Amino acid sequence: MDPGLLMAPIIIFMVIVAPIWLILHYRSKRQISQGLSEDEYRQLSDLSEAADQMAERIQTLEAILDAETPDWRKKV
Repeated sequence: MDPGLLMAPIIIFMVIVAPIWLILHYRSKRQISQGLSEDEYRQLSDLSEAADQMAERIQTLEAILDAETPDWRKKV
């Protein structure tokens, strides 16, 4: 196999692909380290509120089930 045939793809990779790859990698690392954006923080807050509401609903449903069918937990 001709050594020149293998060197061309390696040179192309090192000159074109590797720098782009490194730039994109470190750009994504920087974005991750900056923390949450305002939109992401708002979404997280909304999800937290929804989770709190669902927890309250589950507690209410369990209280109703406990009152109507005391041994419902044993059936599960």
